[in-house]
Amino acid sequence: MRFFLSLKILLISFPLFAQDPLPPVGFWREHLPYNSAIDVTSGDGRIYCATPYSIFSVTISGNVVERYSRVSGLSETGISAIIYDTVNSKLFIAYSNSNIDILHRGDIHNVPDIKRDNIIGDKTIYQVHPAGGDYLLSTGLGVVVINGARYEVKASWFIGNGGNQVRVNGLTSDAGFYYAATAEGLKRVSRQHPNPENHASWQLLSGSSGLPPGNCANVVSMGNRLLAQSRDSVFLFNGNTWDLFYASGWPIAGINVSGGKLHVCERMLNGNSRVVILEPSGVISRVLMQPGVISFPVKAIDYGNGTWVADRFGCLSRFDGSGFEQYVPNSPQETASGEMLVRNSTLVAAAGAVNDAWNYQYNGNGVYVFSNGSWANINRYRYPQLDSMLDHVAVAMDPRDGNIWAGSFGGGLLRIRQGPGFEIYKQGFLGPTTGDPGSYRVAGLTFDRQQNLWIANFGSDRPLKVRKGDGTWTSLSVPFTLFENALSQILIDDNDRKWIVSPLGNGLLVLDHGTSIDDLSDDRWKKLGIGTGNGNLPSSEVHCLALDRGGFIWVGTGNGVAVFQCPQDVFSSGGCDAIWPIVPHGNFAGYLFRGQEVRSIAVDAADRKWVATRNGVFLVSADGEKLIYRFTEDNSPLLSSDVRRIAIDGNTGEVYFATLKGICSFRSTATEEPEPGETVLVFPNPVPPSHSGVIAIRGVPANSIVRITEADGRLVFQTRAHGGQAIWDGRDYRGRRVASGVYLVLIENKQSARIVFISR
Repeated sequence: MRFFLSLKILLISFPLFAQDPLPPVGFWREHLPYNSAIDVTSGDGRIYCATPYSIFSVTISGNVVERYSRVSGLSETGISAIIYDTVNSKLFIAYSNSNIDILHRGDIHNVPDIKRDNIIGDKTIYQVHPAGGDYLLSTGLGVVVINGARYEVKASWFIGNGGNQVRVNGLTSDAGFYYAATAEGLKRVSRQHPNPENHASWQLLSGSSGLPPGNCANVVSMGNRLLAQSRDSVFLFNGNTWDLFYASGWPIAGINVSGGKLHVCERMLNGNSRVVILEPSGVISRVLMQPGVISFPVKAIDYGNGTWVADRFGCLSRFDGSGFEQYVPNSPQETASGEMLVRNSTLVAAAGAVNDAWNYQYNGNGVYVFSNGSWANINRYRYPQLDSMLDHVAVAMDPRDGNIWAGSFGGGLLRIRQGPGFEIYKQGFLGPTTGDPGSYRVAGLTFDRQQNLWIANFGSDRPLKVRKGDGTWTSLSVPFTLFENALSQILIDDNDRKWIVSPLGNGLLVLDHGTSIDDLSDDRWKKLGIGTGNGNLPSSEVHCLALDRGGFIWVGTGNGVAVFQCPQDVFSSGGCDAIWPIVPHGNFAGYLFRGQEVRSIAVDAADRKWVATRNGVFLVSADGEKLIYRFTEDNSPLLSSDVRRIAIDGNTGEVYFATLKGICSFRSTATEEPEPGETVLVFPNPVPPSHSGVIAIRGVPANSIVRITEADGRLVFQTRAHGGQAIWDGRDYRGRRVASGVYLVLIENKQSARIVFISR
């Protein structure tokens, strides 16, 4: 069954703020999700909004947006709380792994003490309370005090019953006491007490004088008045007893004080969510409701010219007397774990995933498309007609019309047209999964040179499907017994043979369909696995394939990398066994990535291989015998060392990494060879005195020798291009930075460009 679905807007989303521009060679940029807000604070003329991954700021005028991430110098990806300390002009950032950054006057001060401490327990930082020059942290352990001048832990207060750990949800203070809202109830201690780290110093207030017993969700100060949240009610302390201050029957997501008023964020009831703003008297001064903008509010603050609301689904919005404005920096919906590809400088990423047993994960984030600096998110949240299509794990792009095809692991095959309309293919085209008849699983997609779309129909009785260039379909059976008839990635080699990953320990398959796809009588199949004469794979757990520029097949497995250097002989009597590349390590040598799970391999324009593992991303030489780069989250802006997929834009050299914590990219040195007659480009040019990066010379013949000379012909520097691009660091062959002047770029001894260099 094929469904045609109306689609009014396809590859154009509504970005208020476009993605950062393409970075220079050797630099990074992030592509983190900015659709959800978990905290908001203000100061120094800006609103700072935290997402689950990173932070962005908006000027009060709303015209300038700035992003903050590992790429811009932050220590981590993943935020738990933020606060702007207006007294000391510092932005305090608490990360989900308990690391801390404090931003002050353009510097980032890292406080890793809690993260590094080996104490067992919940070290999550839930809230931050500035107190003079210190910061009191509400954590799952208790209260942790940070010295804001020395940027270190000053004290730890374990205030649970018996001195045990207890979750502190929030904390505030007045002239006389510190108040902690804990899972055991509201507690307080005198600010002058000499021993606040002693649990016996704290007085339990909940369960008496009108404040209900048990968990206290939060506590805040409004002027000289104290307010505590218990369940979905707010109580006011009048000095002796606790009186009910506010209760509406709506679930409360959070309370805070801003502009001298109490802001109550209330979750959905009867299809609506809202923010209620109350005067100190308890009178409601304003109620903010806006479907699609306020869906799950978590915090609201008054600042400048309006009320700013952080919402888990609506991100950041500003409400003033004339209406509202929403701030959602353009970004992918979420992280990505499925296949990625780049065609014509358009990145397509599948958001979905399966677990190690190849079972559903019910991921509804769909497919992300990045083109011309803007992201489009195609999923069930934006297009309800895609509601049944979860766990998109495979993508392909039709070379004829640019239409995108996406495979859902259970929901069938999706065609995303450049013009109006979706098409969904299920029964009648795909086979249902054996034992799960309502499931149509697509785990691999690729186009051949005849514009036939090859489809891995995981789990069906005939698991290989072909949608031919004329729109007709063919189904193929596999002549081997495969566990769960599991097929995933499909790669087509230079001889038009199909190399097919068979996960779940089935190894690797090769198909030669002969002269006609429809004539099954001349089909030849080969199953490759471990052992000499049987393919010589280092593991039967095959994860990925890549075709290099020499026609070799690179295979990523659960135990490193193997290379088929004789794919043309795979069906010959002698067969073709894989070799295992050996990489020198000082005085020793070892098999390439032995013992590591290789998830993705991508080949750049210089025939070098980018390899994704759980322990970072690696760049190895064309022959696999030399390690060029290794990027991890410890030595680079890589968002996470847990890297799932890699895709390369050969036109620009930008390499995209899908990691556990989001997508990021690195502008590498290799680009595709230019078209005949293409002009050689040098950037930056002129080279300013402040430039500390490399100078890229793009549009040169592949792997050509490029010489930099002075005007009189004296050689300054010589290098070989990576693909169609050469790199110069602005220094001569002795490592000295060159003087101001005009330098010539010579390719094959012919002048192709000039570089104007301006030294300090």
